Amino acid sequence: MKFVIAKNDLMSVIGKLQNVVPTKPTLPILANVLVEAINNEIIFTVTDLTVGMRCYVPAKVIEEGSTTLPARRFFQLVKELTTANIEITTNANEITEITAGSSRFKLNGMRKNDFPGLPDLAGAHQVKVKQSTLKEMLFKTSFAVSREDTRYVLTGVLLRLEQEGRATFVGTDGKRLAKAEAPVPAAQEGDYIIPLKAVDEVVKLLTEDQVATLYFMKDKIAVEANQTIVITKLLSGDYPNYQRVIPSQCDINVTLHREELMTLLRQISLFTPDASHSVKFIFVPGELILTANSIDIGEGKVSMPANYGGTQMQVAFNPNFFLDILRHSSDETVNLGLTDGFNPGLVTDSSGALCVIMPMRLKEE
Repeated sequence: MKFVIAKNDLMSVIGKLQNVVPTKPTLPILANVLVEAINNEIIFTVTDLTVGMRCYVPAKVIEEGSTTLPARRFFQLVKELTTANIEITTNANEITEITAGSSRFKLNGMRKNDFPGLPDLAGAHQVKVKQSTLKEMLFKTSFAVSREDTRYVLTGVLLRLEQEGRATFVGTDGKRLAKAEAPVPAAQEGDYIIPLKAVDEVVKLLTEDQVATLYFMKDKIAVEANQTIVITKLLSGDYPNYQRVIPSQCDINVTLHREELMTLLRQISLFTPDASHSVKFIFVPGELILTANSIDIGEGKVSMPANYGGTQMQVAFNPNFFLDILRHSSDETVNLGLTDGFNPGLVTDSSGALCVIMPMRLKEE
């Protein structure tokens, strides 16, 4: 194998691939990147056996072939090179010579035959969707996904396809829930729980104005966009009935300025102890008051205008969870729906996305 590739193109590929390579591989070969030179195109593939990624890059192929190289060492070396073009040559003993100007390096690789192949996408059900739409749906829901393995199915984003051409995305960790919907071409219905690692890589991959192709299989899903394919195993198990925790109607609806509320929450969260980590939301006519206090830290109180006209009511929320919700909206204002201080709050904006946040126990004064 022998080819010449532009460093900038190679750096772009490395930026996509590097997070998929496992830090503690279960098999030595998984620490490698598969490099294939075919038809003036270089194909780079990495996998951790759950998430895989394949990138296609144009190059001047002098001799077709393939090898696998230690990914992190190869990626780091390329980053340090200063030439515009890099020549890569592999001999029959899987020794790869990397030439950049007057610099020459040799890396010992492993055979392609030892590298796990990515699943064939032929026969998979395909759905095409705007990249900007898919990116927004994942962005608005993945932040609420559980980072703990105790509830396995909650460590991924649920994608529910419905035959009438609607896709519902849901993320939850049991303390908060985010849901967003988008129209898609008529699709076969089904539930697909996508691991968070794969979701993160897809979000980074997507741009604004192109179309992505989604491939649906029984236990896998793939997303193809921008000369790159991300393919992942799905999480197995039954996703909880998320509809049950979404309030059907709220007796109180308050419109709040998003940026101002974010600023006040950042201020007041400095006065919350790690143990309870709650901020009290006190609604009085025309105003929202936020308070927090701790014996060890002190106390804080801030306020902002609110279109509330009822009797005084209070509820407590985790300020970081609430901030997460506000960060994943782009509207000037959000609507907070409440029933009382003991039931979930419902945050919505003009996009149609919604977030449910569970209240925390109110402390006695």
